[in-house]
Amino acid sequence: MAFYGPMSDVVATAWPAVVRWLYDHGRYAVQLFLVCAGFLTANHLARLESLALKDAFKLVGNRYLRLAIPLLAALSFTVLITEWVRPDFDHASLSATPDWGQALAHMLLLQHLLDMEALSAGIWYVAIDFQLYAMTLLSLWVVSLCRSAQARYSVRAMRLVLWCLLTCASWWWWNLDTALDDHGVYFFGAYGLGLLAWEARSWLSHNAPTAQQKWALWLGLLLLWGVAWWLGPRGRMAVAFGITALLVAAPVRWFLGDALSQSPWRRGVAWLSGVSYSVFLMHFGVSLAISAWITWAWPDVLWANAMGMLLALLVSLGFGGMLYRFVERQAPTWWHWWLWAGFFKASVALTVLTNPVG
Repeated sequence: MAFYGPMSDVVATAWPAVVRWLYDHGRYAVQLFLVCAGFLTANHLARLESLALKDAFKLVGNRYLRLAIPLLAALSFTVLITEWVRPDFDHASLSATPDWGQALAHMLLLQHLLDMEALSAGIWYVAIDFQLYAMTLLSLWVVSLCRSAQARYSVRAMRLVLWCLLTCASWWWWNLDTALDDHGVYFFGAYGLGLLAWEARSWLSHNAPTAQQKWALWLGLLLLWGVAWWLGPRGRMAVAFGITALLVAAPVRWFLGDALSQSPWRRGVAWLSGVSYSVFLMHFGVSLAISAWITWAWPDVLWANAMGMLLALLVSLGFGGMLYRFVERQAPTWWHWWLWAGFFKASVALTVLTNPVG
């Protein structure tokens, strides 16, 4: 809400520090998402003692369907909203009318890799999430191949070494090159920390490590962070390592959720947790529509634009809830993918017909 104007531009005149903080530092939350995503992915995949190529393709296909089906539905909405507000809302946040190549790239999550303009905010994160998951599956398949050829080392040891090498390569090399920020390797440092955090926590809970072994674990994590910081201090890196340390050191009761289960906020938190991805996908189209309305009616009125930002947040929750209920919660099958891919292509066709010059 702070990143895309013009409502935030008006609000910034009264509260510049708040909007600037959200603009500059609010995106640090992405590091939390990445570390926790790696942690949960490890919890799901690390139990696999072997991974055949056929099974890897099946898993990556399932992941793609889970991400792409609600994305295509949300993009259909956003593309139509963008074209609807375009005549009376001239703002840089509006994407150009899409062409068919651009539409196909979005369907395959390749738009940023092909250097194409995104049709909605945040789609790069969906593509990055898919790339990181695919990289993790690839690493497990490589471990399976190595295990077949060399039985001396355990699957867990080889997996840990490979994940550690990829995490170090990301923080020490790939993440220093901002030209790679559309590629999963750029973000594997944070995601890999989540993978390693799960491994560390699993090792601590299933073994009885000595004090020296525990110290070695923390010194290893500190060394990884120290080298990365020496090569290039980055605030987002400090957040990622802080979340990693918390995941490793947090008491077991935090993961059981007993405190939340007894809280009056439990149902609300559980609902937000379920619909969060759908809200993320819908918020940009909703924000566009409300921004266009507020800008048309009260372009320079502070209270109206501040309330417009709040309204955009609340309506995004409502629309995200509907997307979750009617699309994301349904079984992610290829039939559903074809259905929503058809809706998306129809929305693109409608925008091309209404704006043939664009």
